[in-house]
Amino acid sequence: MITDPSGRALDYLRLSLTDRCNLRCVYCMPEEGVVWKPHAEILRFEESLRLCRILCALGIRRIKLTGGEPLVRRGLENFIRELREIPLLEELTLTTNGLLLAEFLDCLGDDARFLLNGVNISLNSPDAANFARIARRDRLGAALGGMRRALAAGLPVKLNCVPVRGFNERDLAATAALAKDEVRAVRFIELMPLGAGASLEGVPMAEVLAVLEGEFGPLRRDYSRIGNGPAVYYAVPGFAGKIGFISAISETFCAGCNRLRLGADGRLRACLASEISADLRSLLRSGAGDDEIKNAVLRLAASKPVSHRFAGPVAKGGRGGSGGLPGQEYCRIEDGMYRIGG
Repeated sequence: MITDPSGRALDYLRLSLTDRCNLRCVYCMPEEGVVWKPHAEILRFEESLRLCRILCALGIRRIKLTGGEPLVRRGLENFIRELREIPLLEELTLTTNGLLLAEFLDCLGDDARFLLNGVNISLNSPDAANFARIARRDRLGAALGGMRRALAAGLPVKLNCVPVRGFNERDLAATAALAKDEVRAVRFIELMPLGAGASLEGVPMAEVLAVLEGEFGPLRRDYSRIGNGPAVYYAVPGFAGKIGFISAISETFCAGCNRLRLGADGRLRACLASEISADLRSLLRSGAGDDEIKNAVLRLAASKPVSHRFAGPVAKGGRGGSGGLPGQEYCRIEDGMYRIGG
């Protein structure tokens, strides 16, 4: 088992597969995009698979596949099949913007509900105009199509919404209403002051809760566990799904943090807001054995801070690169490694 100096058991890995994305959300990156990492700096699938085996041997039991947008990586369906063969892995989930999800699930076919334990879809507004304002791409139809395809495949679906002042705070009730029927949960996530998000104003979760109670009546706290994250859930009368709140700023939940983060570049981090990392890619490519890599992981876990420090210098950095690339249209890349953008 991996533990940190605070005694927290770290059994959950967020595995980023790419820094590329086919949206340009206002809180994530500039409209023109960022400088993508060269292919040579991105872990190959076989490298990610080896690291996952090592991490599972140390105590990781749950993995969430993320990006960027993970579905722009070609061959992801085969990687998922190989991941599921790791005996100690108990749960595998995916977070996506949904644009390529229907196509991806078609590739998985009937195996989708056995290979994946759930899908998280980022959906910041069910209103087409506001969705486009936030994502800078008019692709709400594709995102909703991906959601419907996931539900039809029998996958538990959770929707994630980041309320941003001046963009989608008027859509909060309509977004929450997506949990009325088949969606397992709609979660509202406080804007973190990272990268492009540092220049925007988020909507505190207390305000979101007040808006929803004004629309639906009193929400009842639900103490059942839904997933591996820090969301606090509420039940809404007449809703099949739950409403969740992830309050990273106003109600710090660091005391229960159970995660490690492996970037697409092979850098392992114990905290989103910490600059300390372990360069596992270099170890892999230098011929390091499993024990050497395990020791690097344990040393990194020993550096996990008690809590985040979003006011520190890490919050001022850009996302994924050091500047925009005019004309680098959202993942419109045909080089064998990535899909054409959604």
